[in-house]
Amino acid sequence: MGVTLCSVLAIDAGNSKTDVALLGPDGSVLVSGQAGGFQPSRTGVAAAVDVIAEAMASVGMYVRGEVGPCAEHVSACLANADFPVEEWKLAREIKRRNWGRVTEVHNDTFALLRAGLPVGAEPRGVAVVCGAGINCVGMTPDGRTARFPAIGRISGDWGGGSGLADEALWFAARAEDGRGEPTELARALPAHLGLDSMASLIEAMHLGRVPAGRRHELTPVLFAVAAAGDPVALSLVHRQADEIVAMASVALGRLGLLDEEVPVVLGGGVLAARHPQLNDRIAARLADRAPRARIHVVTAPPVLGAGLLGLDALGSPPLAYGKLRAHFG
Repeated sequence: MGVTLCSVLAIDAGNSKTDVALLGPDGSVLVSGQAGGFQPSRTGVAAAVDVIAEAMASVGMYVRGEVGPCAEHVSACLANADFPVEEWKLAREIKRRNWGRVTEVHNDTFALLRAGLPVGAEPRGVAVVCGAGINCVGMTPDGRTARFPAIGRISGDWGGGSGLADEALWFAARAEDGRGEPTELARALPAHLGLDSMASLIEAMHLGRVPAGRRHELTPVLFAVAAAGDPVALSLVHRQADEIVAMASVALGRLGLLDEEVPVVLGGGVLAARHPQLNDRIAARLADRAPRARIHVVTAPPVLGAGLLGLDALGSPPLAYGKLRAHFG
């Protein structure tokens, strides 16, 4: 593309989609692209990084066979980079593509945290993402971090959009067949997919007549049923709030920030939707655990955070940060 190398290739690769943006030295967005989900644990590292290449190629940022970097600094915030060895493998593969002179890989929750920090603030705070999955990170200016493995039930995680959908299905199935207490979920979940019972829904999902990708549609149904006062649905929403508070408060405690005025950044599709039954309970419960914490919900694309981290690495001037933030609203 002939782009000046005093620039950043910002990458935010999540389970459901991958965003890339090439930034000029002044923080301007020269071009941006998007591709599908980034899942190295399922596809392998090389195939997952191919998805980033697809996002770049979609807007002419990368042409197969090109030699030479397109940016000075690659700032990659990636889902499934949960352990140092995973970060190392992903960084090695991205470096092999020669997209930038310097490459840094972070877990994608760090992009959320960076995007949610106040303008000009030092890198100090905690972020919780609740989208398809759930994760939490924290950091302090002296380089200390707090993290969780965040790889599912075996690492103690509960919830996220996918987890909530599974829990809603579990309770609805038991309500219909008599093993559990009654809940409106038993009617609302199959009705959303054009079916007349949980038995029909279970069979359709098992036999593949309902695509697996449609399961995420059930999470908003859960929240709608909870908002109408259904006790079972509401209990799931409240448990999700309590899990988020637990992660945030533990991270704050590890960093010695429980009693300090500090930002707690919330993001991901579930939290960005601002369901009162969820977000209000988070605010109330977090106030008990960390009374001086300041909650901030981020709705800007996470690639903003990846770009800001890149500008940090280049020592960019303040105006560059303002221009980048303005672009992503």
